[in-house]
Amino acid sequence: MSAFPTSPAHHQTITGIDVIPLHIPFSTPFKIAKGAAREMLEVVIVQVTTSDGIVGIGETQAWRRQGGSEILPNLVTMIRDRFGPILLGRSAYDIAGGLAALDDAYSGTYYAQTAVADALYDIIGKAAGLPIHKLLGGQTRDRVRLGMILSMKPTVEELIETAQAQYELGYRYFGLKVGVDTDQDVVNAEALRKQSGDRITLRVDANGVLSRDAAIRLIRRIEHLDIDMFEQPVAHWDIEGLAAIAQITGQSIMADESLSSEHGLLDIIRRNAATAVHTKLSKNGGIWRTWRLWALASAAGMRICPGNHVCTGVQSAAAFQMCGAWSEPLIDGVFAVGVSGALVTDLLAEPVEVMNGEVAVPQGPGIGVQLDPDKIAHYRADR
Repeated sequence: MSAFPTSPAHHQTITGIDVIPLHIPFSTPFKIAKGAAREMLEVVIVQVTTSDGIVGIGETQAWRRQGGSEILPNLVTMIRDRFGPILLGRSAYDIAGGLAALDDAYSGTYYAQTAVADALYDIIGKAAGLPIHKLLGGQTRDRVRLGMILSMKPTVEELIETAQAQYELGYRYFGLKVGVDTDQDVVNAEALRKQSGDRITLRVDANGVLSRDAAIRLIRRIEHLDIDMFEQPVAHWDIEGLAAIAQITGQSIMADESLSSEHGLLDIIRRNAATAVHTKLSKNGGIWRTWRLWALASAAGMRICPGNHVCTGVQSAAAFQMCGAWSEPLIDGVFAVGVSGALVTDLLAEPVEVMNGEVAVPQGPGIGVQLDPDKIAHYRADR
């Protein structure tokens, strides 16, 4: 006889993995410095089922930028046909072991792994009857402050109109996309600062498209505007460039595309290439791996911006769970796209409510949200 009591909750064997590709239109086309404007979000929802009938959900995206080259059919095939045989029959509690097995077989598949890993966290929380933030160490905040992305617009008037509308909704931290036209970037930044004064915090984000010289020139032209951070001015591989720009200009630099794994973060830290990091669950491998990045960045004295690629409320909720358990300061993250109106609809049965630029940390078990089956059926890309 076992010395310890056992419970079915401790034997959540993975019995099924359902992979759902979706196309969800943007409310207005989404434009950053690299690539054409996007008309829709290409997203994958994964549902992992256990032997006790618990279903965990996770999300990833076919973003095709910022270090990810996956397209939607490839993500579906990788998760369903490659990951499935490795994970079926394993314990849903074995997140670290399962991810190690996936790495051994298919290295460099963080985007695909994210949806599975976060679905396992959702299962564990549901089995325990606890939200994920309780599993990560307990609740340290009730609400999470949100930032807002300002994507590129045809005119400065449209940009200011968008920013003003978001300001009235309570947002006070704005990430301005730059990198296509330096003169227009300066006009946009100056107009935003003139419109809002010191009532907003402003950072700029080039998504890695500038040369070192172009980045330095842009910083010189906007440094009087009190820019909080310059996010990823140069290409993801140019860590020395990030460090050089920071040293020459004195501007605080945030690493995004340059940050993938813990090894990459260690390289950034050793070279003093950034004072802040922008994590994104899909890019960085989901909750389990991103939490490790936060701990490492914190130990190095770096500021942390919680984030996602453009996503639905499923992955937003996963990020909210992490924020709810983090006891140190966080930058207002621009990670709530699925709940901020950027998409024509979200996938949640009960939408997450944004009040005065904040959301409450979900208190339901697991990720704390549920899918709307009608919306899933409507936006499926494989039917």
